[in-house]
Amino acid sequence: MAVRIDHLALAAHDARESAQFLADILGLPDPYEAGPFLAVDVDETFTIDYAAPPIDFPGQHVAFLVGEDDFDVIHARLEHRGVTYWADPHQRWAGQYNTNDGGRGLYFDDPAGHHLEVITRRYGSDG
Repeated sequence: MAVRIDHLALAAHDARESAQFLADILGLPDPYEAGPFLAVDVDETFTIDYAAPPIDFPGQHVAFLVGEDDFDVIHARLEHRGVTYWADPHQRWAGQYNTNDGGRGLYFDDPAGHHLEVITRRYGSDG
């Protein structure tokens, strides 16, 4: 049996806000309640579940592999909303995207402080 990630639980200060932000930016279906979580279906096999724990938490990193056309749409959504994005994970090159491995990629933070990334080519694929 192949091993795949089924779901990922992320903490958020406001689960609804973070879940809706992700759905809106990536063009995914609206979040829905799943027990104590607000779930966002990333695709037919992977869900991100947001919860608001009563503790402080560090931001996590999640990267999404998207098509070239989807990248353009996501980039436009970030621009339209005035969301700061960077070409690098160290947040030095604001308002730019990278062209690593012959693809494109950018990083941005969600309302809970998670560090999200969209890329059009897996790192190390080199063309």
